[in-house]
Amino acid sequence: MKKIGIPFVLVVATLLVHGCAQPEAGESSATNERVYPVRVEPVKMEQITRDLDYTANLRAFEEVYFAPASPGRIEKIHVAVSDRVKQGQVLIDMDPTQLQQARLQMENARSNFMRLDTLYRLESISEQQYEQAQTQYEVARSNVDFLAQNTRLTSPINGVVTERFYEPREMYSAAPNTEAGKAAVLRLMQINPLKAFVSISERFFPRIQTNMQAVVRVDMYPDESFRGKVYRIHPTIDHSTRSFMTEILIDNPREILRPGMFARVNLQLTTDRAFTVPAVSVMQQEGTNNRFVYINNDGKARKIEVTLGKRLDDKQEIISNAIQEGMQLVVAGQANIENGARLKVVD
Repeated sequence: MKKIGIPFVLVVATLLVHGCAQPEAGESSATNERVYPVRVEPVKMEQITRDLDYTANLRAFEEVYFAPASPGRIEKIHVAVSDRVKQGQVLIDMDPTQLQQARLQMENARSNFMRLDTLYRLESISEQQYEQAQTQYEVARSNVDFLAQNTRLTSPINGVVTERFYEPREMYSAAPNTEAGKAAVLRLMQINPLKAFVSISERFFPRIQTNMQAVVRVDMYPDESFRGKVYRIHPTIDHSTRSFMTEILIDNPREILRPGMFARVNLQLTTDRAFTVPAVSVMQQEGTNNRFVYINNDGKARKIEVTLGKRLDDKQEIISNAIQEGMQLVVAGQANIENGARLKVVD
């Protein structure tokens, strides 16, 4: 009998093994290509609010460094720090000596003017003498009015006393004595409403309007939000920052917000329709800031680069001309696939 060589036996055995082998699970028997299981959702457009978020420190709506117009001795201060004051309420009494002297001078000037007025009507004095007497009287009267306003000082606003720099019987010198570089006996603040200053990029200048609504939140009251609105838009653009200043008026009826608090201001601009997808479906290319998603395109993965828009809790706005409503977005399993990979949609 003729013997069969060992190499021939090995070749036959190899062919039998390959001929009997079955495709492994997850591979195509036709192409021997791996198939990746994924979960998909249709791409949808949703109505979203375009808004801007900024941080700011709250400020008093009005702040007054309160003092008389000229130096003098302080007779009495009627309020202390934290006292509430009303407009027109007497806050400070200054030494009245100058006022009393000015009133005597005014009376003398008035008497002289009345006497010369009679003589002028009788044509006993010249018009120049008459006008000089009239001017002296008017100047004396103005001086009395000025000193009266600066001897008994009344509050110009409704607010609260936040600081007191002098005590009774001290001499007010009119020299700057505050951190703002101003001279003052008292500092007053109006804290209802409050305001905040936010610096906004110049590209939003045409879209910011007065009375535009805002929502304000502070860390001290995490579960509360406070209503605000655009109160004043400054008319110039800062050339160094390419931004403009906007003042936000904030309602504070309970006066629980205070000047100096750190706040977050949300300005609500417009509402738009946009593509929003689950945030987990957006991938980032390693080593770059490029973002992309995968679309199930007839059983194959299609990679589409996108730009990120607004974040909405667990959803993300995406922007791309290649995205269309109704496309099958891969929302699970996308970490294991590449562009062109074969896909199998599972529940």
